[in-house]
Amino acid sequence: MAPSRDISRLIEIMAALRTPGSGCPWDLQQTFATIAPYTIEEAYEVADAIGRGNLSALKDELGDLLFQVVYHARMAQEQGAFAFADVVEAITAKMIRRHPHVFGTADERAAGVSPGFWERAKAAEKTESAAGAGVLDDIPSALPALTRALKLQNKAAKVGFDWPSLAPVFAKLKEELAELEEVMADRNAGAVADRKALEEELGDLLFVIANVARHLKLDAEGALRSANEKFIRRFRYVEGRLAENGRSPVQSTLAEMDALWEEAKAKGL
Repeated sequence: MAPSRDISRLIEIMAALRTPGSGCPWDLQQTFATIAPYTIEEAYEVADAIGRGNLSALKDELGDLLFQVVYHARMAQEQGAFAFADVVEAITAKMIRRHPHVFGTADERAAGVSPGFWERAKAAEKTESAAGAGVLDDIPSALPALTRALKLQNKAAKVGFDWPSLAPVFAKLKEELAELEEVMADRNAGAVADRKALEEELGDLLFVIANVARHLKLDAEGALRSANEKFIRRFRYVEGRLAENGRSPVQSTLAEMDALWEEAKAKGL
């Protein structure tokens, strides 16, 4: 088996890995459920490579993600549900259907994209089995919580369930923060800590923060990723400065580390 630029070779490799008797024991044991976490992980690694601007890594990560598609398609083929070719046909049909301004008749191409076309096209694709489904029913539960919160809010907003401006969202943010502080105050006063109540109030607060990002038309996931990277940069600076004196964070005080953190901040890290 030799490498190839042809997708058929990857499909052949996947088939060989899943062939009883001669295939890979680990691959043969896998199911849709056991592979799904790897699929999500590979998608994140693609996003990470893009965020780092590393095109060499992006090539490899896209390959890993493509392998996940082939993997799921192979397992579906084994069950007689569909094969990789059916996946390709389905997505090409969908892209052609959703882009009449590119692939349609001369009149459709000349008309261009009308406002709300994408949403109408997606709505028209819903099957009869989805009849009677709620507005939020098609938001996948496996999405990262922050991404799902934004999608839920956007869906609700499209049917009019939304605050008209940012002001009431900020008011709600303050309300949720106060409710979390109230639960914490009860705990500090000696009351039995209700972990479920704390988690609920924290969840409400995070949900409203996501709504703030939505109203500001900001990428909440991207903003948090940037904050994570900033934290890493500054903490590494703290570690480096401490190492110059032969010490590590565990050998230092919070005051010392905080002073170095402000130093890193002043340097624009």
